[in-house]
Amino acid sequence: MGINLNPFTWWNGASWGTVLYGLRGKTKVGEDAMGNAYWEGGSDTAGRPRRWVIYVGANDASRVPPAWFSWLHHQIDDIPDRALPPPRAWQKPALANLTGTALAYRPAGALEKGGHRAAATGDYEAWTPEG
Repeated sequence: MGINLNPFTWWNGASWGTVLYGLRGKTKVGEDAMGNAYWEGGSDTAGRPRRWVIYVGANDASRVPPAWFSWLHHQIDDIPDRALPPPRAWQKPALANLTGTALAYRPAGALEKGGHRAAATGDYEAWTPEG
């Protein structure tokens, strides 16, 4: 079913029309660790170079790493590998939004983690209108 929908749908990734016709005469400037491709060409209404991303997989803006986000929004002029310092050893790689997946954060007491939470410590005092 996926191969039949690809020519017509944009939410499953770039359609064939985008790849075949929309990128003609444009320049591919790089790729991120997730495989997304970044392109530049033409100019926007402000006269700046037009920049965009072609996602690998579903179109999800949370899958754009912060460095490439800066490039897409003209916060830096050159591609991130040349314009930004190398990442520090303590920095973690960017992750896509995990909400709605099995890897999403679940606090203690969430039903997905068993539904048990720590007992109240006794420091809570309910408000009453007379008090």
